[in-house]
Amino acid sequence: MLTNILLVLGGFYLLIKGADYLVGGSSSLARKLGVPALVVGLTVVAFGTSAPELFVNVIAALNGSTDIAIGNVLGSNLANMLLILGITALIAPMTLKSSTVWKEIPFSLLAAGMLIVLGADQFLEGAVSGSIGRTDGIVLWGFFLIFLIYTFGIRESGEKSEEHTEQMPLWRTALFIGGGLVALVIGGQFVVVGASAVAVAFGVSENLIALTIVAIGTSLPELVASIVAARKGHQDIAIGNVVGSNIFNILLVLSTTSIIAPLPFSAVNMTDAFVMMTATLMMFFLLFIGKRHTLHKREGFIFILMYVSYIVFAIIRG
Repeated sequence: MLTNILLVLGGFYLLIKGADYLVGGSSSLARKLGVPALVVGLTVVAFGTSAPELFVNVIAALNGSTDIAIGNVLGSNLANMLLILGITALIAPMTLKSSTVWKEIPFSLLAAGMLIVLGADQFLEGAVSGSIGRTDGIVLWGFFLIFLIYTFGIRESGEKSEEHTEQMPLWRTALFIGGGLVALVIGGQFVVVGASAVAVAFGVSENLIALTIVAIGTSLPELVASIVAARKGHQDIAIGNVVGSNIFNILLVLSTTSIIAPLPFSAVNMTDAFVMMTATLMMFFLLFIGKRHTLHKREGFIFILMYVSYIVFAIIRG
């Protein structure tokens, strides 16, 4: 048991460091090739915080651990929305830009709604069980491309990236990219194998382990990024990181995983998806209570309390 727990913890460390090195090396390479910092920030850096979820899910799909794949995305999004936003709001009030309130958050709601509709085969088509299949994955990928085009559009219309990339020698750039990819692959394998073994040892489902332990672990990059941004006074970046990550997780991570291997979408998954969508809607409405477009410590406490309640519910449900 101790070995499997250490395997999971070691996997999380490799995932976080691997994502960091991959972003650093890829950013340096992009700048050497003359790619603008704006494009680097929107693609490489944005992908970096979702890399742990992506690699864990891909490896889980290849290993046949589809419950871990679906649970990781749903759990990560809930951790992002309730735990990370809650902690960040306790550090400093977060005032959102109008575009985030009226465009990015609704896009996040659209992604969650699409997931629920695509997984509702039991309710919409009378199927024995629901699933996110390869066709569904292609549809989600299409929405991801639309989101990327939209993001480039709003940035080019005036919002500039503040991403500053370190210029590294070519050999070091290659080392960072190669090492980062290796660390992500090995770390993802450690997490999937270790989490599966822990689930068996405790007699619980892989879905529960993925919703809790795996999801929190793969959300650590978002947590660190949001806390640092909030402490530096960049509250819009902190919440934009969370909302953007949730969109990436559904439209990129989940779609890619389902194309590799169709994912079962049970009634339990449907419940978790509704909780995720409810949390997003609640955040949207709270932005109009008190100071407009601002999340305060009060909302932070509410989010954290909701997350703790959800974890307790998930554990009791099994």
